[in-house]
Amino acid sequence: MKGLSISGKLMIRNVLLDLDDTLFDFSYAERIALSKTLEHIGVMPKETILKRYSELNLKHWEMLERGEITREQVKVNRYKALFLEFAIDASPEYATNYYEDSLGKGHYFIVGAEELLKELIKQYRLYLVSNGSLSVQRGRIASSGIGKYFSKIFISQEVGFDKPSAEFFRTCFLEIPNFKKEETIIVGDSLTSDIQGGINVGIKTVWFNPKKKKNISNIIADYEINKLLELIEILKHFN
Repeated sequence: MKGLSISGKLMIRNVLLDLDDTLFDFSYAERIALSKTLEHIGVMPKETILKRYSELNLKHWEMLERGEITREQVKVNRYKALFLEFAIDASPEYATNYYEDSLGKGHYFIVGAEELLKELIKQYRLYLVSNGSLSVQRGRIASSGIGKYFSKIFISQEVGFDKPSAEFFRTCFLEIPNFKKEETIIVGDSLTSDIQGGINVGIKTVWFNPKKKKNISNIIADYEINKLLELIEILKHFN
């Protein structure tokens, strides 16, 4: 873990928070929405299919982060690949629309997420930074009621760029009053999206790693936490 020299003069004012698998349990929501989608098109949601979809989904999002495909290609191509692999005779486009509609109707908090937001809002300006689909994220944010905690919500489809690009973050920074890099920290579960994005623009980074996965990449966060509420103790060092 990369160390930082912490002095009493440093101050964190802006906390950027990822949404999926940081505040919301996306893996669980994905499983439910995917199961509903498969059942709707007449396919039994077997564990092998659910697991393989998650793998294909992750692969396609990583391709988006590298700028290799578009967001629309992510949404449809993951189903194309899944249906081809399991010989499923169904429309990837139809499955995509049904899935996103189902996904946008529910939210499931990561343990400690609500408590964290209630504590952080007392002292920090909070900003949501998400690569998720606009309609899905807006639906879940509304149903969960967490919008009230954020000074601004940045969703890549609206921003015009995706994490981890520096353009995404610089566009966000323009809408943060009196923004200073040294007063800003990002928290997220994705090394390739959240942490690399923070590194790209020179802000502090916190990797949320609840499953204690081994980091085999060369992307090194400033801090690592396994529980969301551990973030509060890290931030205390700066204030």
